[in-house]
Amino acid sequence: MIDNFENFKLKPNKSIPVDEFVEKALYKPNVGYYTKKIPFGGKGDFITAPTISNLFSEIITIWVVSTWQKLGEPKNLNFVELGPGDGSFAKVFINTIKKFPELDRSINIFLYEKSNFLKNIQKKMIKEKKVKWIKNFNTIKSGPIIFFGNEFFDAIPIKQFLFKKKSFFEKHYSFSLPLKNIEEVYQKAKRDDVKIIKGFKVLRGKKFVEFPKLGFNEMDKITKKIKDLTGGILLIDYGYLNGVNKSTLQAVMKNKKIKIDHILKNLGNADITSLVNFNLLKEYFLKNKMKVKQIVSQKFFLEKMGIIERAKILEKKMSPKQKIYMTFTLKRLLDSELMGELFKVIFAYKSKNSNFLGFR
Repeated sequence: MIDNFENFKLKPNKSIPVDEFVEKALYKPNVGYYTKKIPFGGKGDFITAPTISNLFSEIITIWVVSTWQKLGEPKNLNFVELGPGDGSFAKVFINTIKKFPELDRSINIFLYEKSNFLKNIQKKMIKEKKVKWIKNFNTIKSGPIIFFGNEFFDAIPIKQFLFKKKSFFEKHYSFSLPLKNIEEVYQKAKRDDVKIIKGFKVLRGKKFVEFPKLGFNEMDKITKKIKDLTGGILLIDYGYLNGVNKSTLQAVMKNKKIKIDHILKNLGNADITSLVNFNLLKEYFLKNKMKVKQIVSQKFFLEKMGIIERAKILEKKMSPKQKIYMTFTLKRLLDSELMGELFKVIFAYKSKNSNFLGFR
């Protein structure tokens, strides 16, 4: 275990902020979780909506088609998938877009992927010449742009702060030999971080604050590109609207939650995520002069976009076994006690048109 620990360049008896620890555990080259294994699907550690059902990806594609129309059917549209996973969504997206020849001729498809390991997996699945893999958005210089991320934001490490005695203290993790437990320690928060946190109304009065500093750094680049070119960003993730005042960090292995304390024994072999504070995300977009549609649940969005009607059409050509499977996958996507209500949908945009589908 010590050798594995040293691979992550973590030093015993020295503390490290939560987001820096999670960043190493997930993305450290060759040893981090997302850099060496396939985390998705039944044989992985968690299942995402695109791997549950092609219907999800088809409906999102239809939403992109409708958004292209709302943007005036531009002859040059850029579509960027953020964190494409194993490529399941992109594959269905590409095939579905081909059913709309005019858009198919106009669209440029980009996959924004941090992990070289996952990028290689995606390239084996996707053989479309018009698809380009990018690490930044600098090459996209003209035309409206649509960003889409499914379970993208929750995979970006967060900072955690405790407010007590009229001051903010940042949560760190500390490790001592022998490596058995993760100890939580708190250090006086940096002034710059405190200033940013105090600037968000949603976070005022909270004794415990989760703050996506790295996530907002990513969003800074995205919102700048949207404001330059027009367009928007659609994010679907699991999260909440009202502050929870406690840690939402969770670790998952083999589709089961494990205690954060057990991460040391499984460093680099378990996913670590947190719930997305959607009202905080909304306030961020508004601060950045973006318009934001009312946040809705995944159930509301998919049903509004016609997923049930689409399922009924497909059902006519299905075998009894296929019908049973589709019913099961729809339940997984829409049931209020499963993904239906836990997952939220937000769309931030810059456009003269505000009548985008899927929202109230």
